[in-house]
Amino acid sequence: MNVSIGVMAYNEERNISKLLDSLLKQKTNTANIKEIIVVSSGSTDKTNEIVNNFSKKNKKIKLIVEEERRGKSSAINIFLKKAKSNILILESADTIPKENTIEILCSKFHDKIMGVVGGKSIPVKNKNKLINFIVQLQWQLHHELSKNNPKFGELIAFRKIMKQIPKTIVDEEEIASIIKKKKLKLIYEPNAIVYNKGPETIKDFIRQRRRIYCGHLELRKRKQYNASSLNSIKIFKILLQLKVFRKNILFSIIAITLEGFGRVLGCMDNYFKKNHAVWRVSESTKKF
Repeated sequence: MNVSIGVMAYNEERNISKLLDSLLKQKTNTANIKEIIVVSSGSTDKTNEIVNNFSKKNKKIKLIVEEERRGKSSAINIFLKKAKSNILILESADTIPKENTIEILCSKFHDKIMGVVGGKSIPVKNKNKLINFIVQLQWQLHHELSKNNPKFGELIAFRKIMKQIPKTIVDEEEIASIIKKKKLKLIYEPNAIVYNKGPETIKDFIRQRRRIYCGHLELRKRKQYNASSLNSIKIFKILLQLKVFRKNILFSIIAITLEGFGRVLGCMDNYFKKNHAVWRVSESTKKF
């Protein structure tokens, strides 16, 4: 099974080497990583230089430079155009997959009606106790929610059934909405683990949640597709069942308040049609 991996990058010099090393060292059986395409959009740091050095040593790695940063969806469309495989993987440039993650994702595509497979994100711990609690709680909620209704982000594998995607803030859910329309299966695979870095400041957390919620509302309005995390009642029911919630009620209340504030701002952005396609990077999420 040939697989093309796409990494969309903007000023990722702090993590791109670790990510490419991890992808090259993946343990695979049925999956053949045919190519790793890095689309670097408007990078002004050493990202391009680092990727170029990797490509000289391994022909699987290819660098495509998008001179102007036009948003992640634009970079994904470049990847969709260049990718040679029928099974594609989108890996966020600020994440690190576990050594068997690519194989686990791809093994699901022996089922001919499989459309999208999402991995499980596990955030690494940071020194800020409050923000670390909030980020860990957020991804635990996503995990529990995805067991019955997948929430896609950070890492997905999917069939190449589209030539491009619309301009969007929430690219993984956008792809899922296209594939769902084709009556293919959408699943969550918790054994396909990818490590990510959550924000370390309240400001970065709110900025991130604001943008994503705005994107989900825009997608719902445009395609009548609901990301599972839009169901606030279901999320709250799951939250009440989590041990971590009951152990630290104060931090949990702060987490709910900040998430709610981010959603209010995202709702306002959606109403006033604020363009988040080229978003401000949350710097604290970029270094493990």
